[in-house]
Amino acid sequence: MSVSCGVECVLVLGCLRWGWKRCTYIGNNDSETWPTATVDEFEPVPRICRIVLAVYEEDLRKPQFEPDGGYRLNQDWVIKRVTYEQTHGNAPPYLIYADHDHREIVLAIRGLNLAKESDYKLLLDNRLGMQMFDGGYVHYGLLKSATWLLDQESETLKRLWMENGSSYKMVFAGHSLGSGIAALLTVIVVNHRDKLGGIPRSNVQCYSIAPARCMSLNLAVKYADVIQSIVLQDDFLPRTPTPLEDIFKSLFCLPCLLFLVCLRDTFIAEGRKLRDPRRLYAPGRMYHIVERKFCRCGRYPPEVRTAIPG
Repeated sequence: MSVSCGVECVLVLGCLRWGWKRCTYIGNNDSETWPTATVDEFEPVPRICRIVLAVYEEDLRKPQFEPDGGYRLNQDWVIKRVTYEQTHGNAPPYLIYADHDHREIVLAIRGLNLAKESDYKLLLDNRLGMQMFDGGYVHYGLLKSATWLLDQESETLKRLWMENGSSYKMVFAGHSLGSGIAALLTVIVVNHRDKLGGIPRSNVQCYSIAPARCMSLNLAVKYADVIQSIVLQDDFLPRTPTPLEDIFKSLFCLPCLLFLVCLRDTFIAEGRKLRDPRRLYAPGRMYHIVERKFCRCGRYPPEVRTAIPG
């Protein structure tokens, strides 16, 4: 009888410990061992975020997201704006911008629009374990969208880069759904630089804001020199182990789905997860912006930590 009680106590304590760790785990824990990013390496991020926000604007002359003393777009440098009607559902809207102050040509892609069926089609079009690319696995629908986008704009980007000089950088940026397309577009360009006039790898950069999990771990590490992922505090989608397409398939029963996923992942060893080549991760080098800690009210001056996954 005493042995049975002892076993029950151990099980109860184990469940309480698991529940406490789950309930108190916050974004700060993900990166607590990472080194702090330098000012120079993080300097472009706020500026690139402002360009991505411009894709959401209806009228750039009357911006809804007006910066307070920050970076402002020069409307004369906006080369092209493409809408949903023009992409025919093959990609979200995007913008091409020539930033002559910073010597960059930026292609910025907007994130998921909850009211657009075409965005869901891109997100849900993922044949897990079937789409191999460059020795790893990638999200099928996002790769297809990135390929379409390069076919559409390669001549424009090539012309801009060659006209403005080889010192200019080619920057691909996106938010949420657009971040995955931008990351895979970067991978394609790095492997087919002739499409953009032979641009050096060192002149290609990608900034994935609130990144979608779009490539296997080996690819995320391989392209960490050209892809940067920016995660804010407890941002859910880049950190959840659940594939994006599974979340949106179960949108109306999300609490049930997340409970089952957490329960399942509790009994799967981390080493086994890492050995699964089909498992998708956020791309490239990670930058984690931490502004809250456990049991602290309010926010404190943000700290940016960085690391390469793996």
